Amino acid sequence: MSNGLNHDGTKRPARLLGIDSNYKTIKGRKLGYMTGILYLTPADASGYEVCPMRSDGCTEVCLNTAGRGAMNCVQRSRLAKTLWYFEHRQSFLQQLDRDILALVRKAKREGFTPCVRLNGTSDIPWDRIRLDGRTMMERHSDVQFYDYTKIPKQALAFARGAMPFNYHITFSLTESNDVQAVNVLQHGGNVAAVYRDPQGAHAMLGNQSWTSVNGDDSDLRFLDAPRSIVALYAKGKARHDTTGFVR
Repeated sequence: MSNGLNHDGTKRPARLLGIDSNYKTIKGRKLGYMTGILYLTPADASGYEVCPMRSDGCTEVCLNTAGRGAMNCVQRSRLAKTLWYFEHRQSFLQQLDRDILALVRKAKREGFTPCVRLNGTSDIPWDRIRLDGRTMMERHSDVQFYDYTKIPKQALAFARGAMPFNYHITFSLTESNDVQAVNVLQHGGNVAAVYRDPQGAHAMLGNQSWTSVNGDDSDLRFLDAPRSIVALYAKGKARHDTTGFVR
């Protein structure tokens, strides 16, 4: 729609990407990176499903309302973005393209390397989403893209080298996908797991030991060594998880 509104009257935000908008991405600046993240309304809370392989535990402890996400204005903005994506895909992608270009310019001015995470609170296969025949990774080959996913095919495609060269994917462990996670690790991919104790996070999965990475040091997953378990400390609602999602 040309009036800047979605069909339900929600106003479209002026910008889709948040730049270093949470404490973990800010940590990336010490390593020389500036991060842009796209946050949508997770699961099917918008009326559209953006997390097709979510588990009960993942849905229950989602970080959508963590930090500034708890603010009503932030939730309204994420909803407007989600409706925009599903109902007016072309103009959404055009705006996303402009935002990435703006991030690249800002990073260059301030002496940082730009990187983008398109699934801040979603799990969309961005390697299949195209604007004028090209994915965002193809349109911005000078930008490092990265995401977490619970879609085994996505994680295995990355592990096997079948993803764009500038798109890094980490598989997310839930209470019910251990078999898929081990398969990803065996093929050279990485797995992120949430633990209750940041000091006691172990790297055991499938009766095997894997390299352990502290995922709270930064959000820059593309810097992790292959075949690593990325240990994340349970935060927010995850501290009270009873589904088995938190290890």
